[in-house]
Amino acid sequence: MQPDGSRSATWNPVLFQPEGGDVALFYKVAPRIEAWTAMVKTSADDGLTWSEARALGDGLIGPVKNKPVQLADGTIVAGSSTEDDGWRVHVERSVDGGLTWQRSASLNDPDEIGAIQPTLLTHADGRIQMLCRTRSEHGFMAESWSSDGGASWSPVTAGALPNNNSGFDAVTLHDGRQLLVYNHSTREQPGMGHKGRGILNVALSDNGQDWEAALVLDYIDEPGRQFSYPAVIQARDGRVHIVYTWHRERIKHVVLDPAALVTTPMPDGRWPQDGPAALGAFLSTR
Repeated sequence: MQPDGSRSATWNPVLFQPEGGDVALFYKVAPRIEAWTAMVKTSADDGLTWSEARALGDGLIGPVKNKPVQLADGTIVAGSSTEDDGWRVHVERSVDGGLTWQRSASLNDPDEIGAIQPTLLTHADGRIQMLCRTRSEHGFMAESWSSDGGASWSPVTAGALPNNNSGFDAVTLHDGRQLLVYNHSTREQPGMGHKGRGILNVALSDNGQDWEAALVLDYIDEPGRQFSYPAVIQARDGRVHIVYTWHRERIKHVVLDPAALVTTPMPDGRWPQDGPAALGAFLSTR
């Protein structure tokens, strides 16, 4: 329900708490994606009560699906995207704890690589890595890098891992490794369920480029059944929390200890056929 009494769809909620700040809930309001209005509410009591919603304004979209990252100097960088003029990614940055934001230009040419819904990873050398969902015909995750706190970015190029035109999420762990939750499949890949969303995977990397298979979270190869749109965080106790859509009927919550994960290298981005992360190992436990 909107303040004027009208009703409209709300989309893609993202929770984020800057260092020393209030919890922020970003979301979109519109009857369709192309007409989104970006909104934010804040909570000073860990989500018990919330402020009135306000529009971000100034052409801002906010973090479009995945959480922002906060850098050592306090700068907040949010991955964002639009779909009204081709699939285009951009970033929105705040240097005042999220009170005001600046939007970058589009980072990609949608006629070359159509990309949306970026997730951001931070590296020990100060670089930020962006991984993006891409259009079905591409079949790969796209990536870009920033060496100046998100102010400028390298050209958007094909990454090492597949993408089935479905959203994913990642997190930089306390130990510096990168953890990714995604559908390791392409859209039309046989045996991978509805639109390649019949499998949900976890991978780890030391450098964001050489990924190793950690485990299969879920799998089913049935029409209309899917595991999709994951979100992931690491809690203060070190455990990783993953939530994702379970057949578009409910939300599933999984808790992992990343220190206990045994990984298998993925040469050329291929999921292993043998070992603890193989699909066969997952199926043997069902």
